[in-house]
Amino acid sequence: MTPERSQDPRIRAVQWRDLTRLSRNEVLLELALPLPWLAVSLWLAGTHLFLLALPASFMFFLTGLRLTHNAYHYALGISRRGCDAVMFSLSALMLGSMHAVQINHLHHHRHCLGEHDVEGASARMPAWKAIAAGPLFPIRLHLHAWKTARGASFRWIVLEIAVTAAMIALAGTLPCAWLRYHVAAMIAGQCLTSFFAVWTVHHDCNEGTPLARTLRGFMKNFATYNMFFHVEHHLFPAVPTCHLPELAERLDRAAPEVTRMRVF
Repeated sequence: MTPERSQDPRIRAVQWRDLTRLSRNEVLLELALPLPWLAVSLWLAGTHLFLLALPASFMFFLTGLRLTHNAYHYALGISRRGCDAVMFSLSALMLGSMHAVQINHLHHHRHCLGEHDVEGASARMPAWKAIAAGPLFPIRLHLHAWKTARGASFRWIVLEIAVTAAMIALAGTLPCAWLRYHVAAMIAGQCLTSFFAVWTVHHDCNEGTPLARTLRGFMKNFATYNMFFHVEHHLFPAVPTCHLPELAERLDRAAPEVTRMRVF
């Protein structure tokens, strides 16, 4: 039980365990979500239509975040080894160690917006500063994870950093414009994560409830792949993203003031 959930008996009474189960089709859909966007972005980049490729790259990065986010919590309906494999694969494609991000993300859940919350630090900044400090964000995450990781997690981090370095080296040496484009786009995505994935969902929130913002409206959530049901995620992190709309309805009925703060 998360610290946020334990404080309110109405939230503790919300039924959620049934939402943790994924059907086979749901599992396959989650695993496949980023692939069409990746294929479109690389195809457009391969034909030198780089500006047209940018929206597809953005959507690939968004859906990649959704997939890894569920993998961090082992909420993909597959084994822990399978989730580790997903994180490793997306480390190579999105650049950076997803196991390093996982360590920081789980720490963020335990100490959300606290003094030592490395991931959540940008939420305490003005928007412009969260964007300006964006290039330092992945560096801080990796340094913190490098210092604190142990055992298998540390080995995954070493391997994923090596794969990331290899991807960047290949982009710099091979005559592949599409690969150079993809690496540049993913580096840009990593630099903007501090703003889009942290500041937008936590700004002007404090230690206590609610710790995060959320979003309502079918089209808004459809366009953002349900990634902004963030207070719901913090209260019930074992619920996979595809089931957060149902969880949001239950939470609205039980404790509507907890979901009052909106992303936009």
